[in-house]
Amino acid sequence: MTGFCHSDMTTLDGPGRTMKRSGTGLIPLIALDGPTPLYRQLYGWFQHAIVEGRLRPGQRVPSTRALARELKISRIPVLTAYQQLHAEGYLESFTGAGTCVAASIPEEALKTASRAARRPPRKIAARLSSGVDAVLALPPDPKQPGAAFRVSLPALDHFPNDIWSSLLTRHARHPAPRHLAYGDPMGDIGFRETIADYLSMARAVRCDASQIMVVAGSQHGLQIAARALLNKDDAVWMEEPGYPGAHRAFAIAGARAVPVPVDADGLDVEAGLARAPHARAAYVTPSHQYPMGMTLSAARRMQLLSWAARHDGWIIEDDYDSEYRYAGHPIAAVQGLSAEDRVIYAGTFSKVLFPALRVGYLVIPKSLIAGFSAARDAIDLFPATLFQLALADFVREGHFARHVRRMRMLYMERRALLISALGEIGQVEIVSAEAGMHLVALLPRGADDRAISERAAAAGLSVQPLSLCCLEKPKRPGLILGYGGTDARRITAGMRRLSALL
Repeated sequence: MTGFCHSDMTTLDGPGRTMKRSGTGLIPLIALDGPTPLYRQLYGWFQHAIVEGRLRPGQRVPSTRALARELKISRIPVLTAYQQLHAEGYLESFTGAGTCVAASIPEEALKTASRAARRPPRKIAARLSSGVDAVLALPPDPKQPGAAFRVSLPALDHFPNDIWSSLLTRHARHPAPRHLAYGDPMGDIGFRETIADYLSMARAVRCDASQIMVVAGSQHGLQIAARALLNKDDAVWMEEPGYPGAHRAFAIAGARAVPVPVDADGLDVEAGLARAPHARAAYVTPSHQYPMGMTLSAARRMQLLSWAARHDGWIIEDDYDSEYRYAGHPIAAVQGLSAEDRVIYAGTFSKVLFPALRVGYLVIPKSLIAGFSAARDAIDLFPATLFQLALADFVREGHFARHVRRMRMLYMERRALLISALGEIGQVEIVSAEAGMHLVALLPRGADDRAISERAAAAGLSVQPLSLCCLEKPKRPGLILGYGGTDARRITAGMRRLSALL
């Protein structure tokens, strides 16, 4: 659609063309076309004309009535476009003089903007925080959500969706007004009571509901703990090899990671004391060390608690998949042994139920509750309420316990199949097979686990290199293979491909 407006000022041609002075003046020639709303097309034409200098400061523009008449459109989109141009300072109106390009826009600024618009965009070296720079310096974590052997992925196709959807509907259909309002930074009190009861019975954790903080998964919990406890350059003991997500959580907080080796008894506390005796915190996975799988021995647990009490340190215990242990009963938490209350305990439902749930929890020492609550309030106010309500019912009504029992049997079958398939390869040593949803296959010395991981990714497999978990050069390369979310058919087919790569 094309239209012309007459004025005694100027003539304007279409976008990209120069404006010519004319006594009678035909203004402007505007093409209106395409699905974009008319007011956006008009707004865009005038904005570009002003920025590019085709309409100059103080120059009159047609009245809304005249422009609508000549373009043969409703006056409403013209009014809307002019209102937006007024609001953004491109146009101004004067009694008796009509509407003009704002005189407050310096011509030199318009010339500069016009030149910039004609130049190709230049690359800008963005300055990032030192914490982000530290994270970028760490090895990237390859994520292939749908690939076989993806670490930490549960059997999503076995989740009881019918039960879960009915619980969600129960709370979404007629919610109480308080559940739609702003919530407590610590989380819904009913759900926290449910978590406290569960942890007391299943994990021997000593706590009450006031100590529970609901978070968006254990990674979020680590971030909050880092913000609440650590200052820049504070030393933190990190298991070596250890969880890469913890490396990132503490790096972005500016903490200084101190790699502490693990052996058959777990974290070597004596080595930690030699490297950084006055560390501010120690991050550990004592029930099922990630990724190697050993359990922190009783002697080491006592050593760790003694270090924390003597040096005013804090223990961050990540109990990420303790529900799945295939030999004997689940291991009791270190938190329950702490007479000095020096342990921050972190857990998650992501690996037991499904990752998109994004619900986890922290158990916070009472002396730290106010500080952690303030940190949470500053970060994201409070956790979403609906999933807490549904999950509380899911646990209280027994669905959670039944699901865990079913998944334990399923994962035992998948684990046995994967161990058998790896045994046929003959080039690897299997560790970390007694619990959880993954195991580690150690490779011959000299092998490049990252290169193998990249080749595996090209073949549709998600095998994580063990070196990704190391802050120092690993003693031996390896691959971390998840079996929770990989069924028997894909395990068999995937191992054939992996065997060919090896």
